[in-house]
Amino acid sequence: MHESCAACHLIFEREPGYFVGAIYINYAVTTLITIAGFLVLDAYTSISLTAQMLGWGAFSIVFPLWFFRYSKSLWLGVDHLFSPEELKLRVVAGPRV
Repeated sequence: MHESCAACHLIFEREPGYFVGAIYINYAVTTLITIAGFLVLDAYTSISLTAQMLGWGAFSIVFPLWFFRYSKSLWLGVDHLFSPEELKLRVVAGPRV
């Protein structure tokens, strides 16, 4: 992930641990999809419990790895909605002090 936005130069990671909220979003989305998918397949198909557990177990390992970049974007959006960026979080051109 880039350190700052190419268009507006907003610094993405503002402090250590800033993206812990993204981990929560990732976990919540993965859990909701896994549980809802299991319940739908269990109700409308005749797939065995073992096959479903193996399939949804694999899904719950692979999906968060793929979705994490999107959960970071969602977290940035939520953070910007509730606390818009401050001017000091923008990178200005010139030498760093």
